[in-house]
Amino acid sequence: MFMEHTWYSVSLFLFFLLVSGKLFFRRKTRLKNLPPSPTALPIIGHLYLIKEPFYRTVRSLFDRYGPILFLYFGSRPALIVSSASAVEECFTKNDVIFANRPYFLIGKHLHYEHTTVATASYGPHWRNLRRLTTLEIFSTTRLNMFSGIRHQEVRLLLSKLFQSSRQGFVQVELKSKFAELTFNIMMRTIAGKRYYGDDIEEKDLEDARRFRDIIREFFEVGGATNLGEFLPIVGWMDCKGVERRMKALKKKIDAFLDGLIDEHRRKQEFEGEEKKNLMYILLSLQQDDPQYYTNEIIKGIIMMMLIAGTETSATTIEWAMALLFNHPEVLKKARAELDAYVGQDRLMDEQDIPKLHYLQGVVNETLRLYPPAPLLAPHESSEDCSVGGYDVPRGTMLFVNAWAIHRDPKLWDDPTSFKPERHHQGDEGVVVEPFKLIPFGLGRRGCPGAGLANRVVGLTLGTLIQCFEWERVSEHMVDMTEGKGLSMPKATPLEALCQPRQTMTKVLSQLSNTI
Repeated sequence: MFMEHTWYSVSLFLFFLLVSGKLFFRRKTRLKNLPPSPTALPIIGHLYLIKEPFYRTVRSLFDRYGPILFLYFGSRPALIVSSASAVEECFTKNDVIFANRPYFLIGKHLHYEHTTVATASYGPHWRNLRRLTTLEIFSTTRLNMFSGIRHQEVRLLLSKLFQSSRQGFVQVELKSKFAELTFNIMMRTIAGKRYYGDDIEEKDLEDARRFRDIIREFFEVGGATNLGEFLPIVGWMDCKGVERRMKALKKKIDAFLDGLIDEHRRKQEFEGEEKKNLMYILLSLQQDDPQYYTNEIIKGIIMMMLIAGTETSATTIEWAMALLFNHPEVLKKARAELDAYVGQDRLMDEQDIPKLHYLQGVVNETLRLYPPAPLLAPHESSEDCSVGGYDVPRGTMLFVNAWAIHRDPKLWDDPTSFKPERHHQGDEGVVVEPFKLIPFGLGRRGCPGAGLANRVVGLTLGTLIQCFEWERVSEHMVDMTEGKGLSMPKATPLEALCQPRQTMTKVLSQLSNTI
């Protein structure tokens, strides 16, 4: 019996090799003017080139083959673009063609059968979700409606730092504080409850630990290279147990989000509350159209906000602070701007951000050097098209190397240096040139939460600069090594010395007395 099974498996594998080899060469000759490509191996194509971090590997190929690269990831063709002109062509002339998302297991298991706004195919369902998120979640009206939450959470962080450092410099670990801040902002916006703080109930603390583990595992599973996506026989065998881990994680996500939905549904029925947070808004939509706004659709919306709106913003703030510690002259300029435009008798708020051009430059320069998605979320072509004069076949995955574009010496002067002033253009203020700075993506599938992210990052960064003196823990520069993961985290959690600025002590004392 064992021998029969073994011979069957070997025969199946050999058949797969034969068929895949034929398909590989047939694909390669179907379109004659494909973009440049390194030597491909039978069956695996260019998978042998995949090394972490992939955005750096692709950048090295860019030097040899040019900014438009065609690869075969096993059985799946992929277009890698690393130039602003190619990106412009993809997301203007070919924007609708590249509006689809490729099919991945993460979309099936963790994005509710590809029904979330991030993974749904371009069509009526996606347009409805996009309209919903634009109007009900990320519109200026909604962002203003929940601005009090962001201000209060940032002030709670300031008060906590003030209490621990009012006697002089103390060493603080910032990574976890930024993660807790962004998670509390999102959870209060979505569900009206905090999960981190001194007055949190034990049940909520346990829920916070559960979801923190879920987020960590989500990025681990989503960021891991899964050969089964590109080599079907490997996927069938699930050699590394990736699909099994996704299924187990899906159960954890469902349990957490089902609990939130049930809790709010009971409160809504009992108290008749409406529009106090996003959960009530979504449940009201469900009452009006229960067939469309199912629990799965609601869970997908919530999950995307928590996943996309917590880790990425916290990581950006951490990178920004690390850059400022390594460039004290920039920190000094940013503080001088805050003192000039905001003063020292009140805390800055979100309404000040548009006037703080240098602070905006700090944020943009951080996003340029350390984008939260160094490779933008992948797209897929729905029909044959051309990019840069090359033929691109239908069904080709598109990867945009934002990290390489942000460091392209043809676009940026001294591209590896931290220069916030490069984004400031005289009386026009901060100008973001399209296709050169693309941390939130482009076109129809660009990130709808960019406005919220800029508010959270700008407010947090500005108040930390305004209120505290900061110094490195040692005389050595802060380690800027990039870690592994979808959001390009710092490899080493950021620590620093802080104490209140003497001129801000009165404001911080009043703040602490009122919280």
